[in-house]
Amino acid sequence: MRIGVLAYQGGVYEHEYMLRRAFTELGVNGDVVLVKKPNQLREIDGVIIPGGESTTIGRLAERFGVLDLLRDLIKEGLPAFGTCAGAIMMAKKVRDSVVGEVQQPVLGVMDVEIVRNYYGRQRDSFEIDLSIPTLGEEPFRGVFIRAPAIVKLWNDAEPLAKLEGVTVLARQKNMLASTFHPELSGDTRLHKLFIEELVKK
Repeated sequence: MRIGVLAYQGGVYEHEYMLRRAFTELGVNGDVVLVKKPNQLREIDGVIIPGGESTTIGRLAERFGVLDLLRDLIKEGLPAFGTCAGAIMMAKKVRDSVVGEVQQPVLGVMDVEIVRNYYGRQRDSFEIDLSIPTLGEEPFRGVFIRAPAIVKLWNDAEPLAKLEGVTVLARQKNMLASTFHPELSGDTRLHKLFIEELVKK
């Protein structure tokens, strides 16, 4: 099994580390590919789109010819996990909490609407325990850094976790999106969920 991490910017190496830990804990023979070029997308079984700055990641993915191919592959069923900026990249509708509707290069594959910088400057970055029933009873430490929020879901996109009534983790078919940073939590359960429930299926 080979899982790619889009490697232009953001928590690339943190995701690589967590994937390698998850492979070991699951007893899976897995490898991680740091994806920068289109041809690398052909050799992976799943992809993680990390946090960082969504406009920058989108522009670089576009410039290197990865954006359109990745969009097509996800639509064809390639498992994808977007975290923070990666979740913004996956959303079909993106707004900013200050400037409203934004035009930026995105994949636009998931039936969700995301608001960038949802929590504003007052709560720029924070950590909080989240209840994620699909992962069991033990809370998951959510690390939020200038985090977006999923404010609308439609068709078969479903919320897996909420914070104060607002969706922070969602799934639709082969796609998983979190507005927090699971790669910074020290908890491999979401990476293991991605491997077991989306990539292996």
